[in-house]
Amino acid sequence: MKQPLRLTLSFLIIYPLLLQVCAQKKLTISDLYYNATLRPRSVENVNWMKDGRYYTAQKENTIVQYDVVTGQGVRTLFDGELFNLYFNNYAFSNDGQKILLTTGFEPIYRHSYKAEFYIYDFAVDFVFPLSRQGKQSYATFSPDGKKVAFTRDNNLYIKDLATEVETAVTTTGKLNELIHGSADWVYEEEFSMAKAFEWSPDGTKIAFISFDERQVPEYNMQLWPSNKLYPQDYRYKYPKAGEKNSIVSVSVYDLASKRTVSVDLGSQSDIYIPRIRWTPLPNTLAILRLNRLQNQMQLLYADANTGQTRVVIEETSSTYLEAENFDLMTYVKNGKQFLWASERSGYKHLYLYDIEGKLVGPVTQGNWEVDKIVGIDESGKTPIVYYTSTEVSPLERHLYAIGLDGKNKRKLTTSPGMNRIHMSKDCKYYFCYHASVQQPLSVKLYQLPSNQLVRTLEENQTFQQAAAQYRLSQREFFTFKTTDGTELNGYLMKPPDFDPTKRYPLLMHVYGGPGSQQVLNTYTSGVNDLWHNLLAQQGYLIACVDNRGTGGRGEAFKKITYANLGKYEVEDQIQAAKYLSSLPFVDKERIGIWGWSYGGYMSLLCLLLGNDVFKLAIAVAPVTNWRFYDTIYTERYLKLPQENSAGYDNYSPITHAEKLKGKLLLIHGTGDDNVHFQNAIALQNALIAAGKQFDSFYYPDRNHGLYGGNTRLHLYEMMTNFILKNL
Repeated sequence: MKQPLRLTLSFLIIYPLLLQVCAQKKLTISDLYYNATLRPRSVENVNWMKDGRYYTAQKENTIVQYDVVTGQGVRTLFDGELFNLYFNNYAFSNDGQKILLTTGFEPIYRHSYKAEFYIYDFAVDFVFPLSRQGKQSYATFSPDGKKVAFTRDNNLYIKDLATEVETAVTTTGKLNELIHGSADWVYEEEFSMAKAFEWSPDGTKIAFISFDERQVPEYNMQLWPSNKLYPQDYRYKYPKAGEKNSIVSVSVYDLASKRTVSVDLGSQSDIYIPRIRWTPLPNTLAILRLNRLQNQMQLLYADANTGQTRVVIEETSSTYLEAENFDLMTYVKNGKQFLWASERSGYKHLYLYDIEGKLVGPVTQGNWEVDKIVGIDESGKTPIVYYTSTEVSPLERHLYAIGLDGKNKRKLTTSPGMNRIHMSKDCKYYFCYHASVQQPLSVKLYQLPSNQLVRTLEENQTFQQAAAQYRLSQREFFTFKTTDGTELNGYLMKPPDFDPTKRYPLLMHVYGGPGSQQVLNTYTSGVNDLWHNLLAQQGYLIACVDNRGTGGRGEAFKKITYANLGKYEVEDQIQAAKYLSSLPFVDKERIGIWGWSYGGYMSLLCLLLGNDVFKLAIAVAPVTNWRFYDTIYTERYLKLPQENSAGYDNYSPITHAEKLKGKLLLIHGTGDDNVHFQNAIALQNALIAAGKQFDSFYYPDRNHGLYGGNTRLHLYEMMTNFILKNL
C-alpha cells in the first residue's frame, strides 16, 4: 500500500510541471504575421482636441470623441456607414467644423500617396468629394477651414469649399519633368518629405517648392504583370551619387491677387531646400537651405511679397549637418523667440534665439542628446519645454521638463526603458508609451504639471501570457571594448532552455547605418524579434551590436565614419564577433550575420572581410556599390564620388568579391525603387567572375520592403531554412 502512495505523490508533484511544458508553444513562421496574441496592443490614431480635455480616435469606420480622464466615448462625431464611405484617415479643420476624410489610399513610394478625399461639414451633416478630377495628394485645410490645398499630376490646386471652385496654382507640372507642391523621389526618401507646400497663418497665401527634374537621369525598372505578354517599363527620375539633382525653387501664391512671387534662393542652383515654414512675422517664410555636400546650413527669412531673402542663422561642419534637426525648430513667447537644435557642442541640444536670429543661450546642455520636443507650455510666467532625451542612457528615452531659460529641469518618466510621448496641445495631459526588456508596451495617461498618473489604458496582459507560453527570450545587454578602446553596446538573446555548459551557434543581426540604433532597452515584440525567438527555440544565440557610426552617443561617435562608410562599422562587427566567440557557450566555428538594406551591405562586408570569423551571411536588399545609390544620402556621408573615389570603392562588397569563403544568401526585389536590383546584379557578376558559389533569390516586382501577398512568409521561411542547413 505504501508504494502506490509514493507514486501518487510523485505524480502530483510532476503533473503541474508537465502541464507547464505542454503549455509551452513553438513559434512558426506564420506566427510572425498571423498570431494576434503575439502582437502587443497599443492606443494609436489619437488626435488631441484644442482644450486637451478630449481627444478623438478612429474606431473601425467611425470617429469617436473621448473624455481624457474617464476614457469613455462621449459621442460619435462621424459614422462612415451612414454615408457608405469607408475612410483610412481623417483631419479636422482648425475650427472643428469640418473633417477631411481620406479614402482609396494608394501608396506610391515611402511617404507619397494618392487618395480620394471627402469633406464632412457638421453644419449641414453632409459629405461631398474634394474633387472629381482624379485622385489627389496631401489635401490640407486652410487655417480658416474654408479652402483645401492639394496636388494632382505634379500641379498644386486650391479648392474653395463654399463656391466649389477649383483653382490651379500651377499648370506646368509634368511627369518626370516638373513637380509643384510635391517632393521628387530623392527628397521624399532622404528628407522624409512628400508634401511640399504650406499655408500662411492667415490663409491668404500658400508657399510651395517646385522641382525641375528634367536634367536628372532616369532609372528604368522592368515590371512583369501576370496578365501581360511583355514586360512593362517603369521610368522615374533617380539621381545617383555625383549625378545631377533637381533644380529647386520656392514660390508664394497670393490667393486674392492670384499672383505668384518667386523667392530669391541665391546664385547657386545646386542646393537643397528640405523644409519651408511660415514664421510668426507678417508675410515671412522660413526656408532651410543646404549646400550640395550638406556641410553648410542656412536659415533664410523670405519676404512673401517681394521674394527677397536674408540669412538668419548659418551653421557649418567639417563633416555633415542634418536637415531633420530643423524639425525641432519651434517659435515661443508669442513668436518673439524660437528654439533651434544643433550639434555644435558635440551633442544635439536646444538653443534659444530671438526672432531675428540672435542667440539668447542654450536651453539644454550635457554629454547626451535631445531626441524630440513633445510640447511647450507657455501658460506660466516662464515657458516650459517638454522633451525626450538620452540623458539616462543611449539605450533609453525619457521625458524631461525644463524652463526656457535652461533652469529647473526635472525628469518625469521613472521606469527604465523606451518612453514615447504624445502630449495634448495645452500640455495638460500626455500619453506615455513605455516598453523595456522587463515590460512589454504599456500605455498610460498622466496629468501635468503634477505628473500624476490618471489611468492605464493598456498593459498587454494577454500578450504577456502569450510571451510566457512561447517562452520569448528577452535581450541581455552587454558592453565590450574594441582594440582602440571604444566601448560598444550590444544585446544577446539566448535559447529558452539555455545551458551554459553547452556551445551554441550564433547569428548576429546588423543594421549599423549612420545615426541608427538597434540596441535599445525595449521588449522583443516586432517581426524580427519574433523570428529571432523562433531561431532561439531552434538552439541559436542571437546578438546585435551598435557599431561606431550609429546614433544616441554624440557627434564624434556618429560621424567617425564620414567619407569612409564601411570601414569602422565592419571593424566593430568583426571585433564584436570575436568577443562573443570568446564566451564559453559560443561555438566560434558557427557564427553568422544577417541584415537588410544598410544591414545587408554590412553583412556582405563582414562575410568578405571577416571570412575567418563569419561562416554565413544573409544580405537582403543590400547596397553593393555606393555609386549606385542616391545623391542626398550617399554624398552626405561620402562626399561626391568625383572627390572621394577611394571612399566609394575601398569598402564596396564588389571590390572584395574574391574573398568569399562562407555561405552567402543574397536576396533582392526586382521592383526596388530605393536600392536598385542593379546592386544585386553587379555583385553577382563579380562573384561569378571570381569563381565563387553562392545562393541568391529575387522577388519579382517587389519593392525595398519585400511586401505583397505571401512574400514576407516566403522570405522568412527561406532564411530560416538557409540558417538551419548552413549554420
